[in-house]
Amino acid sequence: MKCKSLPNMAIIPLLTLIFMFNLSPQSAKGSEFPSTVEINEVSKLQTYIIHVKQQEGKVSTLSDELKSYHQSFLPFGTAASDNQQRLIYSYRHVISGFAARLNEEEVEAMKKKDGFVSASPGRMVRLQTTHTPAFLGLHQEMGFWKESNFGKGVIIGVLDTGVLPSHPSFSGDGMPSPPAKWKGKCEFNASYCNNKLIGAKSFDIAAKANTRVQAEPPLDDDGHGTHTASTAAGGFVKNADALGNANGTAVGMAPYAHLAIYKVCFGPDCADVDILAGLDAAIDDGVDVLSISLGGDSVPFFEDNIAVGGFAAIQKGIFVSCAAGNFGPFNSSLSNEAPWILTVGASTLDRVIRTTTMLGNGEEFDGESLFQPSDFPPTLLPLVYAGMNGNSDAALCGPGSFNNTDVKGKVVLCERGGGIARIAKGQTVKDAGGAAMILMNEEPDGFSTEADAHVLPATHLSFAAGLKIKAYINSTSMPTATILFKGTVIGVDYAPSVTSFSSRGPSLASPGILKPDIIGPGVSILAAWPFPLENNTNTKSTFNVISGTSMSCPHLSGIAALLKSAHPYWSPAAIKSAIMTTTDLLNLDNKAIVDQTMLPADVLATGAGHVNPSRANNPGLIYDIKPDDYIPYLCGLGYTDQEVGVIAHRTVKCAKESSIPEAQLNYPSFSIALGPSDQTYMRTVTNVGEATSSYTVEIIPPPGVDVSVKPDKLDFNEVNQKMTYQVTFSKSNARIKTPFTQGFLKWVSAKHFVRSPISVKLA
Repeated sequence: MKCKSLPNMAIIPLLTLIFMFNLSPQSAKGSEFPSTVEINEVSKLQTYIIHVKQQEGKVSTLSDELKSYHQSFLPFGTAASDNQQRLIYSYRHVISGFAARLNEEEVEAMKKKDGFVSASPGRMVRLQTTHTPAFLGLHQEMGFWKESNFGKGVIIGVLDTGVLPSHPSFSGDGMPSPPAKWKGKCEFNASYCNNKLIGAKSFDIAAKANTRVQAEPPLDDDGHGTHTASTAAGGFVKNADALGNANGTAVGMAPYAHLAIYKVCFGPDCADVDILAGLDAAIDDGVDVLSISLGGDSVPFFEDNIAVGGFAAIQKGIFVSCAAGNFGPFNSSLSNEAPWILTVGASTLDRVIRTTTMLGNGEEFDGESLFQPSDFPPTLLPLVYAGMNGNSDAALCGPGSFNNTDVKGKVVLCERGGGIARIAKGQTVKDAGGAAMILMNEEPDGFSTEADAHVLPATHLSFAAGLKIKAYINSTSMPTATILFKGTVIGVDYAPSVTSFSSRGPSLASPGILKPDIIGPGVSILAAWPFPLENNTNTKSTFNVISGTSMSCPHLSGIAALLKSAHPYWSPAAIKSAIMTTTDLLNLDNKAIVDQTMLPADVLATGAGHVNPSRANNPGLIYDIKPDDYIPYLCGLGYTDQEVGVIAHRTVKCAKESSIPEAQLNYPSFSIALGPSDQTYMRTVTNVGEATSSYTVEIIPPPGVDVSVKPDKLDFNEVNQKMTYQVTFSKSNARIKTPFTQGFLKWVSAKHFVRSPISVKLA
């Protein structure tokens, strides 16, 4: 079904994007450290994260005791001068250690101190709906949404750019009081926080280490944090829209869940030192779910502080949902690869905000734009390609592109890329007097398009459409075009599809774990926004439509909150398993989910598939993992005792552990590098369905691979009963041209299916 706008009472899922230091010491007699640091050398200081051994016989995490212990490692104890303090954060939960401003010589001297483990410079990571609930099968008066009580009693902690507390999505009307376990606080005026927005804190010491600015409140001056928070748990807001489009009732995934906001990003980059502090506070405050739409480049887990902090969280029973990254469609482009984290890729909705480009030769091409001017004439206008005469830089429509080109009153074809934002390209066209912009994809982006709040009449088209428009321009001396604006359209039958920007596997940090885990809505997501969207219209909407795995992550965070509310005793791994083994593999047209090429997407793009919240509520079987079960896995990665200890937050002796290969971890998926020798792995499932139930295995073997399972039938006679099976992978005689091949293993009962994807790299 297609329509120009959504009914006012349509449930509109909110959501989507990823994006993704100071002092002068005093002297101390007998110190191992240099006695002075000259003022002109302060610039040589940088932020380090220092891991230290826990004090023997000391189990207290009292702030004063820990701070005193951590200060004992510093050059001059509590030295401070000129308001520049060395000790930045003393962490209580996420690591055994602290963050401090040091120079290289001081770090080298610190290594001689008893109890020192390691030191590494702080890293920067990046920021990585009205219709979504209905698209995901969540309905207000029936089914899983109602059965889970809309996430009541669950606290979601959001680490991001802060929040606009006065937005109606965060109203406390009708919300119950937070659970008694809540220990957090609100750094806004008391009137801004309520039973929905129960806490808000800011962690900006590392971000502002080289300035003397006062501490910044957790107010969102970017938009990203407000958007992700409302996507996860925004309340019902009627008559929401963005520039008059995507109209309906805006609501997050878990509308009765509580929100705790931790501002750790100040601009597009986020210091991991501040992120660790936010994680530390969230764990201490008592959150149930962590939503982290941030991420950096792939590094070993002991160097990835979101992974390290995430491990501390799951040890406390906290579910951690993270964005996969916006660096697709290229393989091995993932962020947040740790197996104890849910890694979320981005998919499309069946809603588009449509435009149609009409050429002078009668050809038409559908595209998207959030800005839909009602007064743009359908009259054909002169059409010009910004990159004519072979000027590839001008084709990108950056500043100065039209210094020698007259585009006044014309429709301008621009190419994506060059590090220039899509909306900024339109600003260049507008400043030069252009009437409209056609923005064509680069080849890797294929058919993936997004609805942006452009500053002039515009459309975003596929690469294929752009090539045809170029060909038309070259075929005539007087090319013409116009853009028709058709509003909101529901019912795109090839949804969900994997968008081009969504990062792909295989994981670099741990190739034996299939990542991403899941895909969820992340393209053109409507959610709360801290500023009105004026954009040449009379609309002053405080909702916006944006895209990224930053948007898909909070969708899954909210769904995890629903599952936590419905199953309060499930572990983080159990919730993750339920989400992963109950996914959809088909689109609305009952065909395989496609990627940006419009061809079937592989498991390196989809992970287990597209989230199905209602089915996840009753998975039948789960693959559970206790925190200590990850230790043999980490030892099996070849990490040293010290490196595993950094993650585990305790002393580990891998020689005394039963180290296991990656694929032996009791994970709900398989990722195998298969050579000439057979490989056998074990899995244990727990019955969370009917007490008496029987499951039979079904196998879709990856081409070129034989898969056998023993036993091939599992008979349960009680709830929470565990059973173990083994899977053997061996090469078949079939010749396979691609390096990766995929299949599925599925346990099927009368009421359930429990499916695990299989990815095999043929060596």
